[in-house]
Amino acid sequence: MQLTAPREEPWECLPELPRPEGWETDYSTSDLEYHLNVRYRGAASGWCLGEAVPTVAPGDLAPNTLALYLGCQGHEMPGTVWCEPFMDDPETARFELDPENFYWQFTQRAARQSLAFGKGKFLQQFPDLIEGLDTLAAMRGNEVLLTDLMDRPEWVQACMRQITDRYFQYYDLLYDMFRDEVGGSIFWAWAPGRMAKFQCDFSAMIGPRMFEEFMGPVLREMTARVGYCMYHWDGPGAIPHKATLLNLPDLDMLQWTPGAASPQTYDPHWYPLYHEVLDAGKKLLVGANCKEHLEGFKREFGEQTKQMLINGAVASPAEGEEWLRLMEC
Repeated sequence: MQLTAPREEPWECLPELPRPEGWETDYSTSDLEYHLNVRYRGAASGWCLGEAVPTVAPGDLAPNTLALYLGCQGHEMPGTVWCEPFMDDPETARFELDPENFYWQFTQRAARQSLAFGKGKFLQQFPDLIEGLDTLAAMRGNEVLLTDLMDRPEWVQACMRQITDRYFQYYDLLYDMFRDEVGGSIFWAWAPGRMAKFQCDFSAMIGPRMFEEFMGPVLREMTARVGYCMYHWDGPGAIPHKATLLNLPDLDMLQWTPGAASPQTYDPHWYPLYHEVLDAGKKLLVGANCKEHLEGFKREFGEQTKQMLINGAVASPAEGEEWLRLMEC
């Protein structure tokens, strides 16, 4: 259980800096001090119950930070950052670790300050790196990559190799910065070692055969190279790839995201899918909004709820403790 509740007073009073002019997203790199201040105040404003812990992600610069490190420019817009494709010519494509890359430099500056300020207060969460076809799509463009899969599959496979190599170069550097005193690390869930979240939202645009061909090897390697991992499984268009995901021997957990206009994660509509995940020996990360949702999970899955990580926001610590007692029974 990962539960959070609002605090009447933060556990540390931090001055709220003036919002910079033109600030549209908390991913923004336009003001380092404000970028961090927003995160610090967020971490200080809530109670954490169950397995929830206060965290700050100091270098989280887009929902595909690796693409920024590899050459994309971030286009800031309300609530997010869009990575601008730039790879026009496959023949000149490069995937290099550039120590002087602006976004990598920003991450390191943010990490140094956050580590110094946050010691003993909160954990440092990995930026949302992302990998595989999602990263190549950010660099190349979705429509262009779809034609690449048909016209130059060998080139795409070569790109997957290089993106995976660069991912772990950055991951290893970040892990050495962010790991805690027992070697633990966090992305959405804490683990007592090397933790990572993997995904392929691009998979909604391709079939199972192509997913297995291009992402199967990537995911088998990447899940084996970390101690603990989950897969961000996003939307009904990704369900056809279930067999590949459930057959990954080193994948620990799937985090189900229903997608726009779909029933929420606690809805019984998804129970048959959850049974398949749990029966395959995987853990499952889902959300709940009230005790009735928890009771529904318990009735349907019984002892298998022990394979579930359930997150939710409650009104008070007392309500959170009630939720925890309910799930302990």
